[in-house]
Parts: sequence; structure tokens; C-alpha cells
Amino acid sequence: MKAPLSRGAMVRVDRRRELPEGMHMIRLLLLLALIFGLASSASADDIAATGRGVVRVVTIAVVDDQVVGFGHGSGFAIAPNRIVTNAHVVDLAERYPDNVVVGIVPTEGSKSYQGKVIAYDSQRDLALIEFTGARLPPSALYTGPMTEGDPVVSLGFPGNVDLATARSAADYIRPMTPVRSEGVLSGRRVLSSVEVLLHTASIARGNSGGPLLDRCGRVIGVNSAITRGEEGDSTFGFAIADTELAGFLHDAKQPYASIGTGCTSIEDRLRQDADADAKATADAASAKRDAATQDAMTREVALEKARTEAGRARENVMALAGLLLVAGALVIGSAGLLESRGQRRQAVWALGIGGLSVLVAIVVFVLRPSGEVDVPLSALPKTRISTPDAALGKLMCTLIPERSRITISSSEGVPIDWGAKGCVNGKTQYVGANGRWDRVLVPDAEQTVSVLSFDPATRVYSNTRYLMSAAGMEAARTARGVVPNVCNMDEAALGRLAGQQAAVRAVLPPLPNEKLVYSCKSAR
Repeated sequence: MKAPLSRGAMVRVDRRRELPEGMHMIRLLLLLALIFGLASSASADDIAATGRGVVRVVTIAVVDDQVVGFGHGSGFAIAPNRIVTNAHVVDLAERYPDNVVVGIVPTEGSKSYQGKVIAYDSQRDLALIEFTGARLPPSALYTGPMTEGDPVVSLGFPGNVDLATARSAADYIRPMTPVRSEGVLSGRRVLSSVEVLLHTASIARGNSGGPLLDRCGRVIGVNSAITRGEEGDSTFGFAIADTELAGFLHDAKQPYASIGTGCTSIEDRLRQDADADAKATADAASAKRDAATQDAMTREVALEKARTEAGRARENVMALAGLLLVAGALVIGSAGLLESRGQRRQAVWALGIGGLSVLVAIVVFVLRPSGEVDVPLSALPKTRISTPDAALGKLMCTLIPERSRITISSSEGVPIDWGAKGCVNGKTQYVGANGRWDRVLVPDAEQTVSVLSFDPATRVYSNTRYLMSAAGMEAARTARGVVPNVCNMDEAALGRLAGQQAAVRAVLPPLPNEKLVYSCKSAR
């Protein structure tokens, strides 16, 4: 037997009976106190990062200004303003849209929001809710292989925990972190023509619509039901499988992020990437030395050719001077012969021509080339080695999967225009040190800090991402201060930028959630 997870959390109220204390205030609390709540914090790990996009979904049925039904389940953001949950969590809102209020209670912040069901699939038991007023970090679907025994994690708001800890009805609409439980994947099954995942993570009524995650925080299913434990039987959870969720989102025309790469711990990935980076740096240095040697040999060959040509030109000029001298002497000699024959006029001309030839020979000899090489740099082969601050132009950077760890980001390529002295795309200034260039980006509209790095020698570009809590982002923005989005800063401005980046790094968690590594090549 299986039971939907939210039905036990749904309280049907008979209007003829006395309502439980505080129930009359629930609608007012939802419509007004949806605006107020308590902020919560979570540790900076993959599951906590996904948990910041998990919400409580509250439904309140009202007839004649009286609450006649109250229920809650769980959900998670698939887009900044859209939530996936189970259809049975919001079935009252689907059937009675004019009498049922749907509330979205985030895990962080001080507000909750009213939502609207925009897609509903009773067969798959999935629904899509849209809300306005805030942006939540979306979850990503894992589309790679899962095997039986793989660890899984469930996030949500189990009703039995609420019953044990709630002090008033207001606690159901107060932002708080979701409950985490761990188990293993027990296999895939088919229930009522719908593919489901069977797992052992502890869940209860109220977990309906919450995500089932792999250990990297990617969604692999949507918790929907549990088996009833009878006479000591173990309880298992059922989650709508990723394949069904993907089909539902496709039918609803809802874009979503999907990741197919396996889960590797960030510690292992950073260690392996450090080794790969060291090897790439060593290979680049070796290639640079080889290129320098080859360039030197090429230039030496060009210089030797220039020396040979210069020597040949000197010898040719000296030979010409010798010929002119000999010719001049012969002509002068012929002048004496002509004089002896009484041809004085012809003798004078011969003497003048011979003397001029000798004079030209002397001038040519004196002005002969030295034989030394004086080749302009423009005439020599250009070196292929660029300086670290040289412009590289437009590059297309392609992800290196074996060096990357992705939990929510896209794996598409990144185009960059690398200008001189660390100017990127003509507007973003990087800070250079030890041959590398870094920039720490702290956006105002996202809960992610990115540490971008580029090595011109290896042409490796990386994006190390920290998926931050609301409090963590506030601290990072405070540390960042105001950074002008310009290039070609003077030394004082670059120093201030380096100081701001160091201040942001100081408030980041010890480990990032993602590292995306790219290999860049000329886009031409």
C-alpha cells in the first residue's frame, strides 16, 4: 500500500465544529504574514545550496470567510519564480481556484508569497506553480545513470516534525530550512503507468513535492508517496522519476537545467584539477621553451643568411672597384700611346676617362659595405611567444568535463574577448599575479559568487562558483563595496580592486560548490 505524502498534513475542518485555536487566523496570516517570517541559515554544502530553492507549499481553503481546509507540502524551484510540487498537494487549488489560496514559503528571507498553479498533471502527480516578488536559486535535474545502492537525500517539510515543533499556525508560514534525510536508491518501479524511484530516505506526510537528490544536490525525483508500514514492515519512499519530471516540464514548456556528468566530491575535483593545472603549466612552460628555442634557431638562420648576403655584397663591390681600377689604368696607358702617335686630343679624353675610372674605383672601395649585419627587426621572423599582459583577441572557451564539477551550471562554451593587461570584453578588469589573471564577481541579483581565472600561457579559463546563503551573499556584497566596471585602471585603482577581491575571498566558504574549467582557442 502507498499513501500520498501530503494527505496526512491536510486538515479537513468541519465548519459546525469548533475550529482549533489559531485556525481562524491562518488565512490572514498567509495573506499578511506571508510578508513576514524568520530568516534561516544553512551550511555551504551542495545539499544546503539546493535546499535554498526548496519551499513549503501551503494551501488554505476558505468558504464564507472561514477556513474550511488547510494543508501543506513541499516543492522546489525549477526557475527563479516557478515551483515544482505534487499535483495532490495543490489539488484543492486546482478544483476550487476561487476558494483556495496557495502560499509559497521560502527557506530564507523574511517574506512568503502567493502562488498560482499554471500546469497540472494528475497522472504524473506533478504541478507547476508561479509566484512573483522574489527570485529563488533553481535546482538542476541529473540526467545521468543511477544505480541501486547509490546514496540519495530527501529535502522537505515532514508533517510529523511540524506537529512536534510548531508552536502556532504561524510556524507553517514561517521561512525555515527544510528537513534533510538520507538513504539509498532501491530501484525503479512503475506505479499506475508512472515511473517512480524507490528509496530508503526517511520521509513523511508533508514531504510531498519535495526533491529527491543525488549527493551533489541534483534532482533525481519528486517525493510523492510512502509505503504503509504494517506489523513492523519497513517503510519505503516513492519519488516521481526524473524521466517523468522531464516529460512534465517539456509538456509545460518550462525550461530547466540538466546535468549528465557524474558526481565527484569537490575535494577530489580540486585536488585532481590542481594536478592537471600543474601539468598544464609545466607543459606550457616546456612548449614555451621549445618555441623560444625554435624561434632562436629560426632567427639565427635568418641572421646567417643576412651575413652571407652581406659578405657577398661586400665582395661584389670590391670586385667592381678592382675592375674600375684596372679599366682606368688601361685607359690611362692608352692615353700615353695616343700621345706618342700625335693624337693629342684623343689622348686627353682617354686620360680624363681613365682618371675618372680610377677615382670612382677608389670611392667605391672606400664606401664598400662593412660586411656587418644590420637587419631591422621587422625583417626577422616574429616570435610566437606572447607576454602575459598581451591581448589575445576573441576566444571560444570549451568546457573540459574531466576537470570540471557541475551541480547546476550550463556546460556550454564561453566566448571571451581577452584584451591587453587583463581587460575582458572591453569592460571587466582582471587582476594579474604570477602570470595569471583573476576577477571575483559578486552579482546583485544572484546568490552566487564566481572567482574567474585565466592563464594566458595555458589558455585555461576557470569559473569557481560558491552557491551562497542570503546572509553569505550580504557579507560578500558588503566586502565587495563599489567596483567600477571599467578597464585600464591606474595602479592605485588596481590596488583597491585587489584589496576588494581579497576581502570577498575572506568571507567565502572553505570550499566552492562548482568548478568549471575551459580550454580556450582563437575564435577566428
